[in-house]
Amino acid sequence: MRTVLISGASRGIGRAVAERALADGHRLSLGLRDLEALKQTPLDPDLAGSERVLLCPYAAEDPAAAQAWVEATNQHFGGFDSVIHSAGIFSRVPLLFEPGEEQDIAHTINVNLMGPWWLTRAAWPQLVAHGEGRIQVLVSMSGKRSKGRLAAYSASKFALLGLCQTMRNEGWAAGIRVTAICPGWVNTDMAAAVRSGPSDRWPTQSMDAEAMTQPEDLASMSAELLKLPNRAVPFELAVSSSLE
Repeated sequence: MRTVLISGASRGIGRAVAERALADGHRLSLGLRDLEALKQTPLDPDLAGSERVLLCPYAAEDPAAAQAWVEATNQHFGGFDSVIHSAGIFSRVPLLFEPGEEQDIAHTINVNLMGPWWLTRAAWPQLVAHGEGRIQVLVSMSGKRSKGRLAAYSASKFALLGLCQTMRNEGWAAGIRVTAICPGWVNTDMAAAVRSGPSDRWPTQSMDAEAMTQPEDLASMSAELLKLPNRAVPFELAVSSSLE
């Protein structure tokens, strides 16, 4: 059994990952903007039990929130050994952005890059102390290649993949294993927002929701990663439902 911090667990991939981790017997500390978002769901501590699930306020762009979440988890569970970064936002800002869109760029970088950086930094002593710490980061195929004109989003994800590589370097001797999970199209609200946006900023693609990778598919992969010994944890999982 592991004790896992999971960001972005209120919906989409993060929620599927959290529900699978709970079903597998792990203890969960979930960082959320809205603590009411999981009421009357399998992740509600009133239903799952406070000994299994802790909900903490967390905003990825706030470094103080990361530290407070870590401290609350230590107090509640007596420590933890794994972190899964699933919180992230989408941005349509292109290379030739309009005046005022630089604020969107900064916000995207703060959430998608600095959020995982701040949380990992706060969690690091616990991960080192365990000896077999785990970090999973939902990056995106947009951190490996750029399509269309979504400069801000792609830049944040390329930077995040670089950060994952450095996390791996820094934590290797202490037994921390890092996996960057890089999905393409996933059947989530974010994918729906991308596909409904201006086609000049992202290439159009005809794909039914059922043909996309499902959040539960990624949850299954995440679950297997938590079981693997230090000697067998992959650094990168590229998961695409289309030919690239």
